[in-house]
Parts: sequence; structure tokens; C-alpha cells
Amino acid sequence: MGTVIMNREKLKKAVNSLKKAGKKVVFTNGCYDLLHVGHIRLLQSARKKGDKLIVAINSDASVRRIKGDKRPLVNQKERAETLAALECIDIVTVFNEDDPFNIIKDIMPDILVKGGDWPLDKIIGSDIVIKNGGKVMNIKYQAGKSTTNLVGRVVKAYCG
Repeated sequence: MGTVIMNREKLKKAVNSLKKAGKKVVFTNGCYDLLHVGHIRLLQSARKKGDKLIVAINSDASVRRIKGDKRPLVNQKERAETLAALECIDIVTVFNEDDPFNIIKDIMPDILVKGGDWPLDKIIGSDIVIKNGGKVMNIKYQAGKSTTNLVGRVVKAYCG
């Protein structure tokens, strides 16, 4: 089965089934506006931490609230479809809140993963995951590999 894009209700049911089958569920989240090598390395590393990788992306409205009116550059449907094409991801979902706390609470992953630019104690949802017996990890940050840097390079190259 390839990657599936699903809503929150289907996601909760799918995670319950995975856990009943003894699968270790890994979760990460982000905007994933312009997919780049930093994202790919994080996602591939996250997938190796368990049996199934779930990636939650911020909705377009959520990205605008967090990043400003000029973002996202790519709409949520296309961001989800792009991520779903990656073999390291099992499930993609979209959330509208500004942070992933509610979705983490809903599915209670076995392992919560973020990039190394996030200290473990600042990762949203880390408290409830740990309290539930799960683990929180960060993956080595890929210096200079960010959407902001990529956009800056494009602007410099094409806008003078």
C-alpha cells in the first residue's frame, strides 16, 4: 500500500489499527512548503525510528498565520500530494490549528520527531507523548537547508 492522505477521523482509526497490530507509530509535522533536501533527510531518518511514519502538515490558513501572508507558496493539497509520493511516508494529514498538539493528543504516537533545531523540551506534544510512555527525538538539523533560505536564494538570483 502506498502513502495515504487522510482526514483526522480516518487517521485516528488507522493509528488505532496500527497500534493493535503492534506497529510502532512515528509522527512529525511541519509546513513542508517547498520540499528540499533538509526535509527529505529528516523524513527518511524519522521513518527509520519505527514501523509507520505519519506526517501532519499545516493547512494553508495555518501556514499564513505562522509564516505571514506570502506563504504558503504551494497549497495544502499539492503539499500533501508531494509528500504522499515519498516512499518513507505512510500517512499524510492536514491540520488547521497553529500547532500539532491536538492531533498528537488524538493519535498519541509512539515516537514524536522534529528537526534538531527544536530542543526536546520545546517540541509541542512532548509532554503528553512521554507521559503516555512514548519517546521524543530530534533529528540532526541540516544547516542552511530551509525553505526560508531557498526562497532567499531564488529572490537574490531572479529579483536582483
